[in-house]
Amino acid sequence: MTDRTGGCLCGGVRYRVTGPLRQVVTCHCGQCRRTSGHFAAFTACAAGDLALESERTLRWYRSSPEAQRGFCGECGASLFWKLDEGRTISVAAGTLDGATGLDIGGHLYIADKGDYYAVADGAPQWQEHPDWDDPAYPQVPGLV
Repeated sequence: MTDRTGGCLCGGVRYRVTGPLRQVVTCHCGQCRRTSGHFAAFTACAAGDLALESERTLRWYRSSPEAQRGFCGECGASLFWKLDEGRTISVAAGTLDGATGLDIGGHLYIADKGDYYAVADGAPQWQEHPDWDDPAYPQVPGLV
């Protein structure tokens, strides 16, 4: 399925993805837990396949020397994560409109997960972030 839409809670940010999406990867790192209130669930697309249809309230936060997080400055929704030199952009799976047809392809930073939940769905787990070319790490179709 291609040509998917999504956005934030207040509608200040709307986007369209015109290419394939990768499986969802959940991240249990401290940054994701603090920005989402739990663990984060992101799919990803080729950077050129994401078009912002409305970016009136979009803000970017430099969360590390090599990456930024996109969020809505009005309602606070976490929307995107991107490496400065990356070919992809991660999209918060929960911000996609309607059914996604996606599944969970793995869990990152399990060593940092909260003590109040278990991760037991059988998807691959990494204590930290694996190498980007790890064959078990989900990739955006067509960008392998």
